[in-house]
Amino acid sequence: MAYVYDDQNVFAKILRGEIPCNKVLETEHSLAFADITPQAPVHLLVIPKGPYVCYAHFAEEASDEEIVDFTRTVGEVCRDAGVVEPGYRLISNARQHGHQEVPHLHVHVLGGRALGPMLHPAG
Repeated sequence: MAYVYDDQNVFAKILRGEIPCNKVLETEHSLAFADITPQAPVHLLVIPKGPYVCYAHFAEEASDEEIVDFTRTVGEVCRDAGVVEPGYRLISNARQHGHQEVPHLHVHVLGGRALGPMLHPAG
């Protein structure tokens, strides 16, 4: 599948320093920052620095170093935010049906309270 990356998306602008963010962690290949519209007491975003549209794109084209760095950054963000116990939720929306609002791979780290069921049964 061909992925077309829009380098004018808000996360690309954050990575270029055109838009500020409340950074919580930065590594060689990843950036983590606070969500500007938090949906839980802890709501952080982790993004790769590379131009990846969604998780499938990242898994197909990212280097091993980028994948390891991103995965470890998500884990470190969870530990540093204090949500490992009693728990947290990771969400990565993809494309139209997944309701992805920014076309740059990002993982939401949500915690700080009981989050309830993920989805309601279809009906």
